[in-house]
Amino acid sequence: MVASMAKPLKALTYRRAPKERARIRALFERFEAATAHPRTELNYKTPFELVTAVALSAQATDVGVNKATANLFAAANTPQAVLALGEAGVVGFINSIGLFRNKAKNLIAMSRLLIERHDGEVPLDRLALQDLPGVGRKTASVVLNELSVEPAIAVDTHVFRVSHRLGLSTAKTPDAVELELTAIIPTPFLTRAHHWLILHGRYNCIARRPKCHECPVASLCPSRDLFFP
Repeated sequence: MVASMAKPLKALTYRRAPKERARIRALFERFEAATAHPRTELNYKTPFELVTAVALSAQATDVGVNKATANLFAAANTPQAVLALGEAGVVGFINSIGLFRNKAKNLIAMSRLLIERHDGEVPLDRLALQDLPGVGRKTASVVLNELSVEPAIAVDTHVFRVSHRLGLSTAKTPDAVELELTAIIPTPFLTRAHHWLILHGRYNCIARRPKCHECPVASLCPSRDLFFP
């Protein structure tokens, strides 16, 4: 997982030539044609389940998190129920995923704070979300985007890699990549861009051997010849 900032990012202006703007639009039109309504692969039914699953997904796969939360949510899927379960009880459900002890501690603290400050409800406000234990900018962005509150782009390792390979960003930090993507991606695609980029990086534009031969945007990719000459 990448480091997150507590404060909102400042908007910047990134200028692209008309030809490049057309290429970027074409990229996302192709993503849309392939999957019109991409969603997170984490299983959830409520905002609390979502923020919990996303927080647990740090240094863990979605598949692994889904296996853990299937049993956890059956036993406790509200802040009150998680507190009743206790830290040791939470550990028993999530000990198959990375950093489970620290995540259990954060989940207990998050649940307590939700009850004390928000009547047990997940606040759908960025700063309030990021004040929750175990919730940083990336986690908040995923939650806000998934719940259609804010067209946020959470930059994880997949999004960072794909953004550079597709020529969408040259920025050196995840926060700077987020700023650039938000500025250059056409508005109609902003609410879905995070999912398209992360799924593309997870299944197609993988780290070591990207599958350029079956990539839907290969002809628009400036890095294609590096991997598939």
